[in-house]
Parts: sequence; C-alpha cells; structure tokens
Amino acid sequence: MTRIDFYVDVEDRLAFACRLAAKALHQSVRVVVYAPAAETAERIDRMLWLAPPTGFVPHCMTHDRLAAETPVVIARGEADLPHDELLLNLHDDWPAPFARFHRLVEIVSRAEGDRQKARGRYKFYRDRGYQIQTHRIGDGG
Repeated sequence: MTRIDFYVDVEDRLAFACRLAAKALHQSVRVVVYAPAAETAERIDRMLWLAPPTGFVPHCMTHDRLAAETPVVIARGEADLPHDELLLNLHDDWPAPFARFHRLVEIVSRAEGDRQKARGRYKFYRDRGYQIQTHRIGDGG
C-alpha cells in the first residue's frame, strides 16, 4: 500500500518540493513531481536548476526522451509516468495514479486556501484506508 506523507505549515511549497527532490536524489530514490498547472511546472523546472545552491537536481519533463533515465521528472499529466517510486503532488486534487506509487508526498503551505484543499485530499486518502503520516514543518520549511 502507498505510504502517504503530508508536510504541513510549509512557507514555500515549491522551495520545499525542491529540497525533498534533492534529498530523494541523494537517497537514490526517483521522483515524479506532479504539476498539471503549466505555471507550476515551469516554476519548479526553473527552481530545480538552482536547488541546491551548490548544484542542481537532474530533471526533465515526462515527454523528454531522457525521462526514463532521469531521476526527477515533472509530469503535467498522468500518462507516461516513467516509474512508481515517489510521487510529489503539487496539484490541488489527488493524482489519480497515486496508488501505483510506493510513496506519495503532499506539501501544504500556510495559506488557508491550500490548507482547505489539503484537508479534502487527506480525507480522500484516509477514507480509502491509507495510513497517513503528518510532519509539521513550521519555521523550518
């Protein structure tokens, strides 16, 4: 069953997503960043070139010919996801293919609108029997 982690009270969702992607990379875990909104996908793409400050996280979009070999891929849709290790959700809704992944990460900012949408996702997963771990980040995020 998919392991689900919610990281809550995060100041900057995309910066935190970059940190998690870099950490996963160092642990040899492949990541799909699920970002259906074009603006979010473009921003996370730019940010991954700069994070961490001393390097970058090798990444590409799922339609790139190197997606199968690249440790971090950005997906705007649900088709052609190259692996099933870690799914990092940057969408307002739950990603339909989440159950095929070993792990799903949800990042929740301090914004009330984001927290409200995250409550809906949390309830969706919980009502289907998934155990959820919650990590409060606070000022460290």
